[in-house]
Amino acid sequence: EEILEKLKDYFFVLDVNGIRENNYETLYYDTSDFKFYNDHLRGKANRIKVRHRIYSDSGLQFFEIKKKNNKGRTIKERIKLSEIYYILKGRPDEYLYEKTQIKGEDLKPILWGNYTRITLVNKTQPERLTIDINLHFKNNQKEYSIPDIVIAELKQDFNHRSIFKEIMMQYRIKEVSISKYCFGVINLYNNIKCNGFKTKILTLNKLIYAKN
Repeated sequence: EEILEKLKDYFFVLDVNGIRENNYETLYYDTSDFKFYNDHLRGKANRIKVRHRIYSDSGLQFFEIKKKNNKGRTIKERIKLSEIYYILKGRPDEYLYEKTQIKGEDLKPILWGNYTRITLVNKTQPERLTIDINLHFKNNQKEYSIPDIVIAELKQDFNHRSIFKEIMMQYRIKEVSISKYCFGVINLYNNIKCNGFKTKILTLNKLIYAKN
């Protein structure tokens, strides 16, 4: 609340039909051997995520392919759907193959990652700040929640001075990159390799246990 108070003169709050806290439900797909997860773990330059996202408050649904290239740029492509495909066939299968040359039959649902998002838009600069709270992950066997953690992500068209970065420095809060999907996999599946994420996991656990 303290930090939001400091930001209020610099940002608008995105309002969608009178709602400022928007609920997201995301179903992530991967191969049986977790190729997308392992590509991220190894720091592979060109990697992708495949997901079905539901904007719960509006009912809109999209099948999305999120690509990160070797220049660090993230590109998100998507098509609108009216239902969830637990088996990727038909339109999402065709779209997936067109964009990645991966067949839908090679992927399966891995987990749901749900959260509430507040989006702030800078009044004078081309940047947005997303604030994700109430994180909850689940698969068919297990659920995991981290309600006391906030993930704030600054999105800029180009790197420039940011009041948010300056406030983070004042509070000595350091930047840590984290994939919500990877964190969900680690906490829902046993015998998953995660040594490459060890430092990030320790940082998050310190925050969680300090709060509790």
